[in-house]
Amino acid sequence: MATHTTTPVSYKTVTIDHLNIFYREAGPADAPVILLLHGFPSTSHMYRELIHDLADRYHVIAPDYPGFGQSSIPSLSAFEYTFDNLALVMEQFIDTLGLKKFSWYLQDYGGPVAFRIITKRPELVEALIIQNANVYLDGLGPDVQEIGALQQAGDEAALLAAIVKKLRLESIKEEHLFGTANPGKVSPDSYELAYAYMNRPGVEAVQVALFQNYGTNFPKYPEWQEYLRKQQPRLLVVWGKNDRIFTWPGAEAYKRDVKNAEVHLFDGSHFMLEEYHEAVAILIKNFLQ
Repeated sequence: MATHTTTPVSYKTVTIDHLNIFYREAGPADAPVILLLHGFPSTSHMYRELIHDLADRYHVIAPDYPGFGQSSIPSLSAFEYTFDNLALVMEQFIDTLGLKKFSWYLQDYGGPVAFRIITKRPELVEALIIQNANVYLDGLGPDVQEIGALQQAGDEAALLAAIVKKLRLESIKEEHLFGTANPGKVSPDSYELAYAYMNRPGVEAVQVALFQNYGTNFPKYPEWQEYLRKQQPRLLVVWGKNDRIFTWPGAEAYKRDVKNAEVHLFDGSHFMLEEYHEAVAILIKNFLQ
């Protein structure tokens, strides 16, 4: 069983293009780095336990994107909320912190944000750790297909209603609990805090803009798959197999392109770290060692 380190977590902010980007940091400054990129509707808070689990051996860094968590929330007129721009900010974050070659942990939105960077700068990759972050059509679950169908149909009113529904507490809670093996292990703080962040003034418009931009990721899947085939990065996949956003065939699909990919399916949800952070930490340590 993983043990929590006594190394404290620091809560910091760095300025990127006039935006305050918040991040959590722990572990020895001279240790190998793991960068943790979060998903929707979460923030770096989703990694709170995993950070403690890993910080005895690794220098762990987990930022919040613009419009999320403790980072700046510029208006839509001041910042264009696209996945291209989130990636640009995160790339500048990496350079500002002086990170050179490190391991990436990607969940949900963390996938399209990171793959935009690493396909351009593969020298930054020591290893990839993927958790319910999809780059294959195989893994598109019913929730994603519903949004996609409404976008293709051009039904703006129905699309907006479906997106806004996903920002409500009931939907965020269900996203955390659906498919869990033991719901009692999921801290209510996880979904209550995610909702509190999403319920702040101006954030709904931010999230709607990102949902509407999500379709720009699918045409890039072949490019990202080509990166995997060509670079053959060290790849560990951990996946909540009951996820209905990104389904488990999306995890297995990584094996098509990375011959030595290590894939582990857990009896869990989209946010399976709530139940399995200790087991995942052990897998990461064994894998990177």
